Amino acid sequence: RQLGLAILMHEAAHGALSQSLKLNDAVGHWLCAVPVGASLTAYRPYHLAHHRFAQQSEDPDKGLSDPFPVSPASLRRKVIRDLTGQTFFKQRILLPLAILRRARVEGANHAYDAAVVSRSIIAFLAVNAALATGLALVGAGWAFWVLWLLPMATSFPFVTRIRNIAEHACVEGSADDAFRAARTTRASWWERAFIAPYWVNFHAEHHLFMHVPCWKLPRLHRLISSKPEGVRMVVAPGYLSVLRLATRG
Repeated sequence: RQLGLAILMHEAAHGALSQSLKLNDAVGHWLCAVPVGASLTAYRPYHLAHHRFAQQSEDPDKGLSDPFPVSPASLRRKVIRDLTGQTFFKQRILLPLAILRRARVEGANHAYDAAVVSRSIIAFLAVNAALATGLALVGAGWAFWVLWLLPMATSFPFVTRIRNIAEHACVEGSADDAFRAARTTRASWWERAFIAPYWVNFHAEHHLFMHVPCWKLPRLHRLISSKPEGVRMVVAPGYLSVLRLATRG
């Protein structure tokens, strides 16, 4: 569900949650991004740059796919870091501290980054404090720690990594052919529940037509697949098959 909130933030970054931009941004930021430690304001320009330069040298997400394929041992180490909270500690504590420290040392060059990080941290802490307090008031204070914070530190980074691998890793010709800028993965019911909420597995279609709302992507997939150009899309039969491809090294 935390990944689901991140996917809905992604929808909001494309203006696809509401025809009202103000409502789209308010819901996307405060109800989707902030609870999981993100910021719609910071994410939108970053993500649109990813779409503009998908898999090219200017793509800010290129570093996520470049290392693949990796050895099974390398992927295993990454998964262990995710599930033991090491990735969470690095991304949510060490990285923000490094940005704030760099701004203090280097001054104006990194002042904007520091301001964004500071606002994101304050909003994240405030919303999560409200959630913890609300659960405590109804006698379910334990749920914040067990059903919210623990998954955020373990399973959330893990499923996010699997999704990132599936979307762009090991896609040949992705920098040159718009139909191969991303991979679509056929998802079973359990994969949709745990790895690919809100039709995010239709990623090739999303890169071709990024303003199509997520709930229309299955229909878009059928329409593109019926055209001659559809054969150029990279479609995997499932997430396990993508992981086997990504660990062939």
